[in-house]
Amino acid sequence: MVSAEQLDMEVMTPLMEEAGGEEEDADVDEDSEHLPRGITFTQTLLHFLKGNIGTGLLGLPLAVKNAGIVLGPVSLVLMGVVCLHCMQILVNCSHQLSERMKRSPLGYSETVAVAMETSSSQCLRKCAHFGRHLVNFFLVLTQLGFCSVYFVFLAENIKQVMEGARLNTSAETVPLFSNSSEKGAVSPDTHPAAGLDLRLYMVFLLPFIIVLTFIRDLRNMAVLSAIANLCMAISLILIFTYVLHDVSDPRSLPYASTWRKFPFFFGTAIFAFEGIGVVLPLENQMSEPKRFPQALNIGMGVIIVLYVTLATLGYLCFRDDIKGSITLNLPHDSWSNQLVKVLYSLGVFVSFAVQFFVPAEILVPPVCERIRKSWRWAADLSLRAVLVCLTCVTAVMIPRLDLVISLVGAVSSSALALIFPPLVELIAFPSQPPPPLLLLKDLSIATLGFIGFLAGTYVTMEEIIYPDDQGQTHLRDHGNWTTPTTSPP
Repeated sequence: MVSAEQLDMEVMTPLMEEAGGEEEDADVDEDSEHLPRGITFTQTLLHFLKGNIGTGLLGLPLAVKNAGIVLGPVSLVLMGVVCLHCMQILVNCSHQLSERMKRSPLGYSETVAVAMETSSSQCLRKCAHFGRHLVNFFLVLTQLGFCSVYFVFLAENIKQVMEGARLNTSAETVPLFSNSSEKGAVSPDTHPAAGLDLRLYMVFLLPFIIVLTFIRDLRNMAVLSAIANLCMAISLILIFTYVLHDVSDPRSLPYASTWRKFPFFFGTAIFAFEGIGVVLPLENQMSEPKRFPQALNIGMGVIIVLYVTLATLGYLCFRDDIKGSITLNLPHDSWSNQLVKVLYSLGVFVSFAVQFFVPAEILVPPVCERIRKSWRWAADLSLRAVLVCLTCVTAVMIPRLDLVISLVGAVSSSALALIFPPLVELIAFPSQPPPPLLLLKDLSIATLGFIGFLAGTYVTMEEIIYPDDQGQTHLRDHGNWTTPTTSPP
């Protein structure tokens, strides 16, 4: 029996198999005998939760601030329900097409390609190959976007830990948990710590992450992955323990924010909910595929409750001072707060290799095949290093965690989670044209995703190109470790 940690490493394998096309079907069939099969209901549920809970969760309190204390949680629930429905659409379309074509279980890009191949429209049939590559492009873009987010997240948190440790050497001993609102509490924003620029921390991290991505067989990271998952779970428990100590009155907060800030909410929220890429790989490896819808519903129910709870409590605790990640609001005056940042950073560091695995396996092999055999090993490592440097450059150019998350969510996550699934359902529907209600529902979801894509990308790029005073202060003021807070009167 394959261990749960090894199964977690193998979850993304079908995503790479899609990139090879029909020419590699024979090799895939041979390799499939060596892949772990028959994961249980509980393992499927755990893998689904692991694939969805990450850095996006920690940015949701800021998302609620951008939407409002009432509109934010309500919108999170609605977006979670819509994303769940899109996952169900994708699973159903994959089943229908594989049965109709008498083929083995399909992945995401294969489902899109087969739906277009079997369409009654000649134009769609001709573009089936393009549809496959388009989905793979967004899968690669999303995963590399995650990696850029990880660079900013690691740099922000390590910067706080390092500067906090230096300040704590001259500070008094404090209780296990202390709230920044208490008198005498030490907060990241109350000490003028002249530290290194945030972007230098990203450059310092670069060689370590490059070496990590040189591990080409993720099964070798099974133990590290299990430890990383445990670290992130402990961190979340400590975060909840902290925020529950200081919950403010929600009536003093705005019920709804301005329409101009809502696209930032959309980008962050869809980034957090974008776990659709692991749905079909999990379902295809389940020993009882008929029970997968149940696992999907339970998993998304847990995720929606967790997201809404932490997002609301985090905003109520830190109010307008909430930052791109809730870990950045934790003061450095207790070892438990520092431990949260260290443990979650360790988990994100290991997760970088897992997220990087998909784009590397899609982009690197085709290039290496065109190179002499004696040079392929060096070319493989060089291309991996170049891709990591690309994610680092993106993070250095956009060194604000909230903006990177919003941009990745609006550009790529919206396409995979909201736009493609309803369109595939319309194309793959057996009887054409589809029923009016189905047409209205799917076009509404796709339109919502497209509007979110346009609005979220526009406002985020505008903030990147023409940052407000808050963003400029963030880069200049080393006393504040992320977006600055308003000074008390």
